[in-house]
Amino acid sequence: MCDYNTLTDEEKCHYHELLLDAAEKFGGKNFFLHLLEAIRETKPHPLTAANRTFTMELGEIKWNKTIFKDKLQLLQQVRLEESKRNNLLPEMSDKRYKKVLNLVRTLKPIVFHVKPADKENGPGFFFQPFDIIDEHTTRLNPLFDALFFCAIGTVKKILNYEPR
Repeated sequence: MCDYNTLTDEEKCHYHELLLDAAEKFGGKNFFLHLLEAIRETKPHPLTAANRTFTMELGEIKWNKTIFKDKLQLLQQVRLEESKRNNLLPEMSDKRYKKVLNLVRTLKPIVFHVKPADKENGPGFFFQPFDIIDEHTTRLNPLFDALFFCAIGTVKKILNYEPR
């Protein structure tokens, strides 16, 4: 999803609706973009937080399982290759296949809850990190990708996308 120029118009429209819905549930586009900026500025990466929480003045994200640095690094490597294969999992013959499969099995049960600080801004939303298509195909959830990895400029383009 993060490679905006390779997306079809249908994919752009789908991601636009998905991200816009999430943004509205967090208080609007501006609040959502502030959340992304706060996540990008946080070092070390917020996903490795031992308390499984990322908090900022406009809201918070909580999740139910600790993510270790080695899992995050592997995820960052394989997500770059996902768009080429249209699959997070490498070929079964790839020497990293088992590691990536274990990564998916480890992170799949995690549920992320995103809530605005003020309940009047919206109900918030939740999501899981992966979309499991079948036993050989797994993709990153677009919300997970947008929140924690995509460039903010790309997310802005998708949020502001207007179908032709």
